Amino acid sequence: MAALRVASSCRWDLQRHTQCLRLPCCVTYLRACTIYTATHDPSEKTFDKILIANRGEIACRVIKTCKKMGITTVAVHSDVDANAVHVKMADEAFCVGPAPTAQSYLNMAAILDAVKTSGAQAVHPGYGFLSENKEFAKQLAAEGVKFIGPDTHALQAMGDKIESKLIAKTAGVNTIPGFDGVVKNTKDAVKIAREIGYPVMIKASAGGGGKGMRIAWNDEETKEGFRFSSQEAASSFGDDRLLIEKFIDNPRHIEIQVLADEHGNALWLNERECSVQRRNQKVVEEAPSMFLDTQTRRAMGEQAVALARAVRYSSAGTVEFLVDSQRNFYFLEMNTRLQVEHPITECITGLDLVMEMIRVAAGHRLRLSQSEVPIRGWAIECRVYAEDPYKSFGLPSVGRLSQYREPTHLTNVRVDSGITEGSDISIFYDPMISKLVTYGGDRKEALRRMVEALDSYVIRGVTHNIPLLREIITNQRFITGDISTKFLPEVYPEGFKGRVLSNVERKELIAVTACIYARYQERARVFLNQPRPMLNKPRPETLDLAVSLDGQSHGVRVVGDLGLQGVYEVELDGVKLEVIGDINLASPLLRISINGKTRTVQCLSRDGAGNYSVQYQGTTYKLQVLRTAVLALMKHMPVRVREDTSLFVLSPMPGTVVNVSCKAGDQVSAGQEVCVIEAMKMQNSLTASRSGQVKAIHFAAGDTVGEGDVLVELE
Repeated sequence: MAALRVASSCRWDLQRHTQCLRLPCCVTYLRACTIYTATHDPSEKTFDKILIANRGEIACRVIKTCKKMGITTVAVHSDVDANAVHVKMADEAFCVGPAPTAQSYLNMAAILDAVKTSGAQAVHPGYGFLSENKEFAKQLAAEGVKFIGPDTHALQAMGDKIESKLIAKTAGVNTIPGFDGVVKNTKDAVKIAREIGYPVMIKASAGGGGKGMRIAWNDEETKEGFRFSSQEAASSFGDDRLLIEKFIDNPRHIEIQVLADEHGNALWLNERECSVQRRNQKVVEEAPSMFLDTQTRRAMGEQAVALARAVRYSSAGTVEFLVDSQRNFYFLEMNTRLQVEHPITECITGLDLVMEMIRVAAGHRLRLSQSEVPIRGWAIECRVYAEDPYKSFGLPSVGRLSQYREPTHLTNVRVDSGITEGSDISIFYDPMISKLVTYGGDRKEALRRMVEALDSYVIRGVTHNIPLLREIITNQRFITGDISTKFLPEVYPEGFKGRVLSNVERKELIAVTACIYARYQERARVFLNQPRPMLNKPRPETLDLAVSLDGQSHGVRVVGDLGLQGVYEVELDGVKLEVIGDINLASPLLRISINGKTRTVQCLSRDGAGNYSVQYQGTTYKLQVLRTAVLALMKHMPVRVREDTSLFVLSPMPGTVVNVSCKAGDQVSAGQEVCVIEAMKMQNSLTASRSGQVKAIHFAAGDTVGEGDVLVELE
């Protein structure tokens, strides 16, 4: 049933990922930390072969530790992932089905067949997919194969939010007021919501990751939330049961990492601050939290461990809490798996959590006591997604990575990724590109390194969310720690619009773009076999330019050697700027000094009409650079009239049509839902932008659509 591939050599993958992943075993990665338990003891017996039932960056992450421990690795993949990085890294690989997750990475029969055929002694599930599926763990146990995670009892108890809340109460863990049973239908949901009192949180009983979660402030939102949450829960977890609880306004989302073994030992490994979210999905995380004091940290840790002991938990897991402004904390859920943001815990503790999971699964005891768990330094993680941050803080983008370079040349930067240049970001899976982590002796240093890393991250071929990430970590509220789960809608009430440049920054951007133009002119002269000035006697050149940005034109004079010595004098609106730097047109990164301030700039594209796309301080700007003589002729060019698209409902992203709620001839009002699109397992309601009659519907439920496709046409 499964197709086998045996990797003859993993040299390429090891060289690349040793550099890019920089796991805590590397002394250069955590210079400020003492490596505590990350070193593997080769005399300690664990497993000979492990199958990783996952894909992407987390599969690569697990494989890396397995190789460090001398364990043979087996990858599984869908047909579209046949050339994925995790497949190339593994020693063996099996195809387990076509692209849809239900037919591949959720296909237990195919994965179990790969386990049997490969002879794997254990399975690491990563996160998502089958990582919290008790039936999968049960079937592995029946085959004598170790599930690297908790036993089925803990999976059952903590995997169901209703049951886990009851257990938490019994264990003395603070819980959120709410309804402890299963919500039957829409009418039942409204009744329960009224009894609890608005606002309420509607969420899937099984699963997590923000899927199947909605906040409702009134009866109508409860009805709509019940519909969408149940559909998303069924699609993502195969379980449409929902629960409702009180929504705590303006909370922080802080979680405790726990680690336990089969011998009754359990630890809490400090906290992670995960409050910056969009659509209940985390965007930026850090460890530790600025908000917690020693007493609150200990109380949260002790309750997390009490919950783990209550279900006889063994392995790594995470207990999530909501924390209010007075540091009162309430149990949210327990994730019985490796968490996406585990690298920042590894940074401040020196632990390799994957290694500890493997050790515990093999029956070994923990090597630390609670008093030996350190907090050293500060770590920040940004989730880099193939998303358009200007659309609802991030709607998926698909495409091929035509150019890709991780900023691992910088100090104390870790990038966990499962892609490389040429990889495809498809509609079938989560659009995460990587987890970008920076580490410092304190928070200020970690933030500074993150700014530098984001500016130096080269991603071409897909739209990405680096503009939003950079704005978050440089926002004054974030810097001071004034955050909650409502951070994004409060800071950007009308949605993210990109960086608003100051006058000084605007001049810097215009000056740099003018110098890039000048450097292209110099290259053109050389290519045209023009006489080139002697290198030891550069001839000053003067270019009079008109540079347009955001509809405003600026007169710019560039005086310099046109790149021969990398020194330019730019005169802009009566202000002189000195630009120094090797503007290497073959490099995607340009490190330039502007009046003594160092900036990392990326020239993304240019065309023959003088249009430049430049990434500056994270955000991409469109500029036009013309010689003044050419500008004088532009007034004779016809003005392009923008097309009116108000009569069309366009797909904002690639995805699948879930349902169409109108038909030709229907009258619809502005704001009325006309169809629902699902992308990366999230459902999005599309509405009419104006009132009118439905003229035509171009897609039906089940059809795949691309970004910009016309779904519904009005008249």
